[in-house]
Amino acid sequence: MIELRNPTEIEQMRPAGLFVAEVLTALTEAADVGVNLLELDGLAHRMIKERGAESCYIDYHPSFGAMPFGKVLCTSVNDAVLHGLPHDYRLRDGDLLSVDFACSVDGWVADSAVSLVVGTPRPEDLALIEVTERALVAAIGQATVGNRLGDVSHAIGEVARAAGLGINLQFGGHGVGRTMHGDPHVPNDGRPGRGLRLEPGLVIAIEPWFLATTDRIYTDADGWTLRSADGSRGAHSEHTVAITSDGPLVLTARS
Repeated sequence: MIELRNPTEIEQMRPAGLFVAEVLTALTEAADVGVNLLELDGLAHRMIKERGAESCYIDYHPSFGAMPFGKVLCTSVNDAVLHGLPHDYRLRDGDLLSVDFACSVDGWVADSAVSLVVGTPRPEDLALIEVTERALVAAIGQATVGNRLGDVSHAIGEVARAAGLGINLQFGGHGVGRTMHGDPHVPNDGRPGRGLRLEPGLVIAIEPWFLATTDRIYTDADGWTLRSADGSRGAHSEHTVAITSDGPLVLTARS
């Protein structure tokens, strides 16, 4: 069911968005060569506890997950692009890391993701990250009252196609509110002028993710981490966005 939030409720969602942005900023600053993925998860866990927030991931167990997730972050490295389960791995020079984080503050959820290169970057990795970020900006620009969901999805797909990238439609954006995943589904490609008409109060997570040379993925033996079928690297960018009469409001914007 699609739920619309009134202006008071959207204001109540702001603290969750600000906190998610704060945690992702701390994690990007902490990520460095030699840092263990479990250390990053531990940092987020401490920040959640200190804030009195609630993790959306730790007990999360959808049909596609082998077991409850058990961690508070998704940390996807190199050929992993989504749902990366933190494990005993120390980041190496040149690793491409995507961090996805969602939590609830005072009963309201926000969800966001960022990709970065640890240590010495490869130009092709920076270019891939830039495409996901540009697709996210383009999609947010279409998240306006009177447009349709297909306009948002088409903006993502248009950027990907222009960069010569394939588009996987198995996982995409989603509604956000009292829970992490709600209606509507927000695909990373679509037809302009089609689909749900966007109204004030709709809150969605928009999350373009792309792989360098394929659009096919498989699930790692850990039962969660999604990796590229050909070993190529992936990147992921995401924001929680409220559609308002004054334009799109990015609740998870990082300073």
